[in-house]
Amino acid sequence: MKQKKRADASRSGKSGNAVSVGVIGLGRMGTIHAENLALNVPHARLAFITSLNIRKVKKFARKYSVPAVADDYHKLLEDSRIEAVVISAFSELHARMIQDAAHAGKHIFCEKPIGLTLEEIDEALAAVKKAGVKLQIGFNRRFDQNFRRVRDEVAQGHIGTPHILRITNRDPAPPTLEYIKVSGGLFFDFAMHDFDMARFLMGSEVTEIYATGAVRIDPRIGEAGDIDTALTLLQFTDGTLCSIDNSRQAVYGYDQRIEVFGSEGMVSAENNTPTRTLLGNTSGIHTPLPLHNFQERYRISYIEEMQSFIECVKNDTQPLVTGEDGRQAVVLAFAAQRSFDEHRPVNIAEISTKVT
Repeated sequence: MKQKKRADASRSGKSGNAVSVGVIGLGRMGTIHAENLALNVPHARLAFITSLNIRKVKKFARKYSVPAVADDYHKLLEDSRIEAVVISAFSELHARMIQDAAHAGKHIFCEKPIGLTLEEIDEALAAVKKAGVKLQIGFNRRFDQNFRRVRDEVAQGHIGTPHILRITNRDPAPPTLEYIKVSGGLFFDFAMHDFDMARFLMGSEVTEIYATGAVRIDPRIGEAGDIDTALTLLQFTDGTLCSIDNSRQAVYGYDQRIEVFGSEGMVSAENNTPTRTLLGNTSGIHTPLPLHNFQERYRISYIEEMQSFIECVKNDTQPLVTGEDGRQAVVLAFAAQRSFDEHRPVNIAEISTKVT
């Protein structure tokens, strides 16, 4: 009954015009979300921050006038004034934190992945359903205006029947080896955004995956048990084919491109650059390099996804990126990893697709 009362109070707008939000974790993504909630998201009030690094939390709280801090996220969940939480902690904690937040009657925004096993993901989704709270997963690229335009053109039939989808996702530099060791691997950490983007753009489900990869950038990544370069082929239920290429290092910048080719044309999204200028002279045609990191490239999309979450809480509507979307991305990552490990195509039906 306590859970239901909290959820009902949240839906009724107990904090007036602003939704009171707490952030769990103040690492790289947690800081981005916390700053956006404090400065850039209308109808949101950043009211609580928790992190094991309490000195960092207190410093942030002073800068942005956040009234409550703690080094234990349970204290946030116990605060009846908090209506929604943003989970940006370590990936292995996501599923448990989702369950705890749901039991506390809080609406939830959680960075990907929901969990590291399908069993814990299903338990988390069951807890969300039982509590009647909302859950949005942090696939911010769905909110990028360029990629959304590509999706709209495809959905409206402007390129006819889609035949081939191509996704390029290359980082400007590899993460630290310490991060590589705990990342879960390239398919779970890096390519998962692309698996979600493929489903988003096509509005269809994947039936088969073939993935291959190598260590082409840093042998220490291989020694840590991962790869830094990969090609993945997807086949959708309608027969559309998709190729995804991933690299941990593109020396010219953050390379983010998409193209959909169809029976009546094509639509593409090219890299964002600092300026949209072109210089031609005797040495060639020159354009600026792509933006150099994900914070710059997807700055607006992070604001848009958080605004979408706040609006769905405030207006009692469904999140645009659901728990099931988050689960399906993990299913595809498991299938890609199995394909890589066993050197064969993997039918998605081989991976559990039961929804709790």
